[in-house]
Amino acid sequence: MSNEPSDNKHAMLAEAEGAPLLRRFGIYTKLSGPGWLQGAITLGGGSLAGALYLGVIAGFGLLWLQPLAMLCGIIMLSAIAYVTLSTEKAPFGLVNQHLSPALGWAWMIATIMANIVWSMPQFNLGRAAVQENLLPAVGNSHASTTIICLILLGISFFVNTLYESEGKGAKTFDRIIKVMVGLIVLSFILVVVTLATTGGIDWGTIFGGIIPNPKLLVAPAASYADLIAASSQPEWWTAKIVNDQRDIIIAAFGTAVGINMTWLLPYSLLKKRWGRKHRSFSIFDLSIGLFIPFFLATSCVVIAAASQFHVQTGDVDPNSPAAAGTIAQLATAHPGVPNVADKELALTLVKRDNFQLATALEPLAGKVISQTIFGFGVLGMALSTIIILMLINGLAFQELLGKPGDKGAYFLGCAVSGIAGFIGPFIWSGASAALAIPTSVIGGSLIPIAYFTFLLMMNSKKVLGEHRPEGTARLIWNILMGVATGIATLGSIWVLSGKAHFNSWHGMIPAAGLGLLVILFIVGAASFIKNEKS
Repeated sequence: MSNEPSDNKHAMLAEAEGAPLLRRFGIYTKLSGPGWLQGAITLGGGSLAGALYLGVIAGFGLLWLQPLAMLCGIIMLSAIAYVTLSTEKAPFGLVNQHLSPALGWAWMIATIMANIVWSMPQFNLGRAAVQENLLPAVGNSHASTTIICLILLGISFFVNTLYESEGKGAKTFDRIIKVMVGLIVLSFILVVVTLATTGGIDWGTIFGGIIPNPKLLVAPAASYADLIAASSQPEWWTAKIVNDQRDIIIAAFGTAVGINMTWLLPYSLLKKRWGRKHRSFSIFDLSIGLFIPFFLATSCVVIAAASQFHVQTGDVDPNSPAAAGTIAQLATAHPGVPNVADKELALTLVKRDNFQLATALEPLAGKVISQTIFGFGVLGMALSTIIILMLINGLAFQELLGKPGDKGAYFLGCAVSGIAGFIGPFIWSGASAALAIPTSVIGGSLIPIAYFTFLLMMNSKKVLGEHRPEGTARLIWNILMGVATGIATLGSIWVLSGKAHFNSWHGMIPAAGLGLLVILFIVGAASFIKNEKS
């Protein structure tokens, strides 16, 4: 159900058109909603891990990457909003009817998979924020982990009952999400402001990192040059760092806009009862609720991580298993005794988690800022993402079971995602933030399915009828969507081809995923041509 009577919404939109800028901004912000749901899910463990590791491996040099990834995502989300608001119908049925059931079901199944897999690191991240940052006295026993995860599950399920309710409950849900996103962003801004006032940040270098530098896609950051030159195998280390950067870059793209976000947006728009009059407003909604919070939060994490960890080894245990593993890889490829520079490089590449970043910030920011404020931001990231993952899974299960609008199907989907996440801390180990990396690679490899589907729908006369963009507008849409889809597809192929082999099932899964992407692209294009001709 809508949070506001439709007549009131239309009257407020009409008022905004002729209002001064600040008044218009206030009205739009009050009416916004679906964009904040997108912000709540994207500000999760994957974005934290991506930003954290971008700062570790490239310093400030890749500050531009996540905003660029988000801009590509918003282009496609804007197209999804346009299709949904023009047809005022659920897109799953439209895809099956006018394109191909293979695309529709692949989109749904990939969404459900992402909701289940992504929940696991979020619960682990929330657990770690409580046990390591906020309340270290509770310890990390199985009992305390169980209690914390039960509380996270209970809160998330309760908030989702508000989403499915009517009137005041739905309004309360909207307010909770907006407040949570705002507090997450504020907590990370406070950390960076504190670092800046204590002299821990070189602003000149930061501003340089905002300018895109594609060289970092194929070469290590310049900070590694001296260590690489002094190492025993410069070529091996160059390839190693570039390969690590590649995975982190793709992870950052994959967590900016995941395939489950493409499912959430149309259904949240329809629940709000938005229609054709809201098409332009939906772009503002995505900007205020998604892009701005994402840009501020992830940039702050990159800045904090880069200032403390990039080409630094003082915080790393010299006997770190991760560093020892890297040296073992070097020794396997090039037998011999590693030199000092080799060991130093191995230590610089060790991944850190949110607790290590908070600890490193403590001498500069103090315990309250570094542990409590930062820890609160991390907990907020985890909790808001768990809530929205459960919400999306509920929406997906309604379609899966053929029961749109059914509360039983919705809560079943919520429970599947929530329970899967609950067991995450007990089956995954290692650095809490690092758990999000393999999941984001999966998400990054699946997103082209949704992008390509909506690229076709934006060009479909059968789907949009008289509302299909024409002339210059259609050209601009296709250029923007083509770039976004091309980047997502190339990224997926890059990841999958680099991991695909037939020596074990670990390599066969990426190979199968690569084949599936090719098949779906062919099926989608053929179905589009056939249906449009008919």
